[in-house]
Amino acid sequence: MKTLIQILFFFLILFSTSCVRKSGRKQNDNNKPQTTEIEQGKQSRTKRSGGTSAPQSKISNQGKITGSEIFSKYNSAVFMVFTSDGQKAYQGSGFFVSASGIAVSNYHVFEGTTIGYEQIKLPNNRIYKIKNIIVRNKENDFIVFQVESKGDKFNCISIENKQPKVGEKVFAIGSPRGLENTFSSGEISQVRGDNLIQISVPIDRGSSGGALINEYGNVIGITTGGYDDSGANLNFAVNINVIKPYLP
Repeated sequence: MKTLIQILFFFLILFSTSCVRKSGRKQNDNNKPQTTEIEQGKQSRTKRSGGTSAPQSKISNQGKITGSEIFSKYNSAVFMVFTSDGQKAYQGSGFFVSASGIAVSNYHVFEGTTIGYEQIKLPNNRIYKIKNIIVRNKENDFIVFQVESKGDKFNCISIENKQPKVGEKVFAIGSPRGLENTFSSGEISQVRGDNLIQISVPIDRGSSGGALINEYGNVIGITTGGYDDSGANLNFAVNINVIKPYLP
């Protein structure tokens, strides 16, 4: 018994030391500071009764939409973020939560970069600057900011009010390695504490700050990164609840 415990302890240590956190911010190959950042700143079981499905089955799928519908609806609400520290240029992701231009990303996408040069690029190639920071939080890795709209109205994603549940299908839109607005899907693997959602959705550099959306078309998280561990699919998003107190 003692030997078994020692073996289990050895593998626990081996696993914990082999995980390396991936940043969701991608460093551009060129050194042009295109923009800068802000430092601060399943199908349901049916019940047979006269050959008809139980009412529960219909209720469980009510309001759900397909992945294709989600992408079609919200592709234009997700954008690329470009930042720079004055020497190197970086790229991340973000998304709108308000038609007036209130947007969300990860804090680390902006950390250590020059204030005032940040830019966002929409899928229609329009470029906007960031007008001001509403709130930034390094501990929970999120930032909420106002885009300089110039009178434009933006497509935005509704925020989910229900808590995420393990096993739920989720979808992500972001720009991993500069591949603009890549769509991916997976499940919620676990909910870690109050503010972290573990997901099987692929996340890579440049995805940070992107939108994690449930089957009802509501955003539930901010995709933030994962761990490199010999192919282990360990990825995470910040629970969208963290930004709710700061929205109008």
